[in-house]
Amino acid sequence: MRSPASALHRRFLLDSLTILAADAPAQTAWLDRHGVPPDEIALTFDDAFRMTATLIADGHLGPDALPALREIDSALAGMSGAENADNWTKEALSTTGWHRARRAARRILVAELGTWQRPLPHLPER
Repeated sequence: MRSPASALHRRFLLDSLTILAADAPAQTAWLDRHGVPPDEIALTFDDAFRMTATLIADGHLGPDALPALREIDSALAGMSGAENADNWTKEALSTTGWHRARRAARRILVAELGTWQRPLPHLPER
């Protein structure tokens, strides 16, 4: 059943994917505009990713998106941990792990919306 809450969760997920899909310079500008560090990109995605099963069950997200969402989660998890702190700088947004997440986010956006290029959203209040 399509609920209003699921529609909001879908928007939140698509917004998080839009941030992930953006080129590194656009991500850097977004981070600067909101005064947050690069890990905010991953935290926003993680919050949205937790809603995936409900979005698919409610028909707000195609099940074909799940492998790419898991790929993003895996890419971000692979960059985590104290030994990988250098992956969480603005300069690192151009590295392989970020490119992997970016490509997967773009695939999902194209499948769901027909394009990956969207205006970057405002940061949600935490």
